[in-house]
Amino acid sequence: MSLLDVENLEVYYESDEGPVRAVDDVSFSIEEGENVGIVGESGCGKTTLAQAIIGILPDAGYVDGGEIRFRGEDLTAMSEKRRREYKWEEISLIAQSAMNALDPVYTIREQIVEAIEVHRRTAGRVEANRIVDEMFDLVGLDRDRADEYPHQFSGGMRQRAMIAMALALEPALVLADEPTTALDVIMQDQILKRVGQIQDEIDSSMMVITHDVSVVAETCDRVIVMYAGQIAEEGPVEEIFERPYHPYTIGLKRAFPNIRKSDQDLMSMAGYPPDLADPPDGCRFAERCPMATETCWDEHPPAMHVNGLRSYCHYADEIDENFRPIADRPETWAQSDAAERPVEEPPTATDGSGGEREP
Repeated sequence: MSLLDVENLEVYYESDEGPVRAVDDVSFSIEEGENVGIVGESGCGKTTLAQAIIGILPDAGYVDGGEIRFRGEDLTAMSEKRRREYKWEEISLIAQSAMNALDPVYTIREQIVEAIEVHRRTAGRVEANRIVDEMFDLVGLDRDRADEYPHQFSGGMRQRAMIAMALALEPALVLADEPTTALDVIMQDQILKRVGQIQDEIDSSMMVITHDVSVVAETCDRVIVMYAGQIAEEGPVEEIFERPYHPYTIGLKRAFPNIRKSDQDLMSMAGYPPDLADPPDGCRFAERCPMATETCWDEHPPAMHVNGLRSYCHYADEIDENFRPIADRPETWAQSDAAERPVEEPPTATDGSGGEREP
């Protein structure tokens, strides 16, 4: 049994245009002691996924189907009181916006101590304060600063205080939403190493949500690539970064700098993600994909398993032959007109033109 099992999860937001499918039929697992990275463009559903797991969706958001099982218990079927017992003690969150997550009228120490006393009734005030001091040492903050208010901290300090709070009760699963966004590169490296040390000691797992591929490469065992509310590809870190098999992952990889190829220009994918209030029937990436065919537009791609990866692409098994050789060409990504002129066959590496298209 996995630590966390998410099966066919559906999370919607109410809007003036109707329900928005922020997370649509998402399934994955996290094992004990495993770190899993969730990457993708803004708006792809990463943060919504974390909020659904810990149970803090905004008022307009709701789980419409699927299961979230933590050590075999379905969190979505629990009462709010029962689910609250899991927060901080078993599952904690490092929020993306630390200023909004911290209460402005209480000191940092008071907030962490409250969480400890609520969930560990045997811990007295002295023990709780000792834990706060230890956690501040862990994240590189002066112990005396714990008695100050959030507005007295810089953005980076508030983020470190959030990390200290998230790890204070040694939870089994940490949901880290852009955990090092406000930190400089040196502090980011120190924090990630310290978090890793704590994880080794308590054998905790972590789900890292980030735009920073380097954070995932340094901290995670497995990567899940999301696009428009769905999983596009999943696999071990090394395989995903070295040889992905979904066109979106390939394009995403080329949008980040590679220190081993300093002369390589970055590329961006033309177009925009689809409207999730009225998503397409087929592949969500079809409109921006250079490989898109009529099949891609009409049919949702099934999961294909290629070289240890789970890839949701109709042509994943043809990527090496037909797409990878032309993926580094800027003209490949410059414009995708698949919406107007879908083709019957995917492009081939021999012509480099995107294939013959029907009017």
